[in-house]
Parts: sequence; structure tokens; C-alpha cells
Amino acid sequence: MFMSSLICATASAASRRRRAVDFHDKYESVPGENSFRRVGLARALSKLGYCSRSDAVGLICSGRVRLNGVVRRDPEISVRLEKDRIEADGQPLRAIDKVHLMLNKPRGVVVTASDEKGRQTVYSFLDSKIRSGDLPWVVPVGRLDKASEGILLLTNDSEWGDRVLSPGTHLNKTYHVQIRQVADAALLKSLERGVEIKDGTRLRVRTVRILRSGGRNSWLEIVLDEGKNRHIRRMLEHLGVEVLRLVRIAIGPLILGRLPKGGFRALTASEKQAIDLAMERPIPPR
Repeated sequence: MFMSSLICATASAASRRRRAVDFHDKYESVPGENSFRRVGLARALSKLGYCSRSDAVGLICSGRVRLNGVVRRDPEISVRLEKDRIEADGQPLRAIDKVHLMLNKPRGVVVTASDEKGRQTVYSFLDSKIRSGDLPWVVPVGRLDKASEGILLLTNDSEWGDRVLSPGTHLNKTYHVQIRQVADAALLKSLERGVEIKDGTRLRVRTVRILRSGGRNSWLEIVLDEGKNRHIRRMLEHLGVEVLRLVRIAIGPLILGRLPKGGFRALTASEKQAIDLAMERPIPPR
């Protein structure tokens, strides 16, 4: 274990020296040898659906991964995905079909591959399918905090996931939020106008409306076209409003529907196409 860690530390230092070259290859490539997509070896294993990037680091540092027939122990060594041959534990790795999933994340579950505190993760719902080979390794598209619930996308299509998350696409995310007070027009106006929180970040919603109100609480529907960390919770906290529940019910045109808590399924071709089209449409004015 010590030797593996030492090798990885040395490899990491070497990889930092290589980043300037990798940057040049990515943005200044010309037809020929430099036109292949380059990623680090650990990331390549993840992109090919073999395992998580953190698991890949362990495999590489323990000498279980070969690149073009040679054992490599540097997780960041540059790989040309369309050309180089990668083997893990003697198994050749090849490009696999793209998978796009939606999962209904329950409250209390964390969005990570492994948790140092031993909390349940979203992978507890996927693990048996991944281990059996029915699913490739997939990664979450964005996050929901532990206390939040609802629709979460997972995919092995990193370029698609990056587009979904890109601020430039302004893909709407719709939330139903229960608050411990009766909402009024002043609260809605404050959310639409936006707030500046303590660290100077400006947060606002695209739209907000009251779904229903009781004697002591209300349900709001909030639509965001950007997604900063704990965006809604931080806004409401700044306004002195306690959040009781926060459920993401839609991402763009994709609706959570009746998917049970902890359940997941593949997007249909029409659902995938609808999201793609939504990301290509001109952004309407606020």
C-alpha cells in the first residue's frame, strides 16, 4: 500500500508537468496524430464504463492496467481514446453504448460513488446492475444535496452530461419546495428579483409560483435556469424562510412522473431527443 501510494504521488507530480502539453493537444490539435481525443488513464477507464475514476486510480497504481501492452502506474498519463489499447486485469476495454438514466433520489441519500461517513449513496440502487454487467459505470449529471430528492440524471456520456450542466444551455430545472410559512406576493417578488448572499454571490430564480398553502406552510414551484450549489436553499435561508422539503420534479422537458423513490430507468429515445432539442433552442428573455 505504501509503495502504491508513493508511485501514485510521483506519477501525480509527473502528470502536472504534462498538463501544458495536454492543454495544447486539446485546443491546438491538427489533423493527424494530435486529432485524437486525449484524457488521463484513470478518466479513460471511467469513460469506457469499467469503474469509477477513484477505483481506476487504485487499479492503475497497483499495476493492473496496461496501455498499449505496457503496465502504466500513472493515473494521469495521456490516452488517445480512439486509438490506444487499454487492458484492466487482462481484459481489453472498448467503447460501449452510451447510457442515459434517470433516478428518483430519496431524501437522505448522498450523490457520490463512496462516502467517508458511511452514508447511503445513489450507487446503492445501481450497484447490482453494474456488478452484473447489465449497466456500465455511470456518473451523476450534477448534484442534489442529501436533504433534497427527485430526478437525477446519470450517464457514461460525459460530453452530453457537460452540455446539460453548462450555464450556456440554460436548461430549466423545476422544483417543488415546501416552506414553513404562508407564502405571499412579497416573497415571490424577492425570489424573482434575486438576493445577494454573504459571499457576494447573486442568486435568483427564473420563475416562482404558489402551488398551495395551508395554515402554516406553503408549496412553491420554482424554476431555475442555472444551478449554483444549494441555490434554492441558500436563497430562502437568506430571506429567513425554512425549507421543509425540496423535490426536483423536472429537468427541461423530462418529468419525474411516477418513478418510485430509489427507482431508475433509461431515458426513451424521444426523451433524450427532447432534452437535446431543449438545449439547442434560443434562450427566451427573463
